[in-house]
Amino acid sequence: MITMKIDNSYKPTTTGLSSKPSAPQTAIATPAQDAVSLSQVAGSLNAGANQPPVNTARIQEIKQAISEGRFKINPEAIADRLIESTRDLLGRDGKHQV
Repeated sequence: MITMKIDNSYKPTTTGLSSKPSAPQTAIATPAQDAVSLSQVAGSLNAGANQPPVNTARIQEIKQAISEGRFKINPEAIADRLIESTRDLLGRDGKHQV
């Protein structure tokens, strides 16, 4: 969970309409005091950002097997894993059961 505090320091100015021109006003800059804090999960996600998310050696093996015609596709295993993955995703949020 990421929490963020937003500071409402903006105060709009209103100027009345008058027939007399007024002197130009100067804006005074005030430093904003915004704060952001990250949860423990966000920190752990950031820590894993330095590692590659995939096995590049395995990808090269598969590419070579495809180019040589040795790669076999198992549609039943793919379907089973897709169904299992869907069940896991739907079961996690507690809203649906397959």
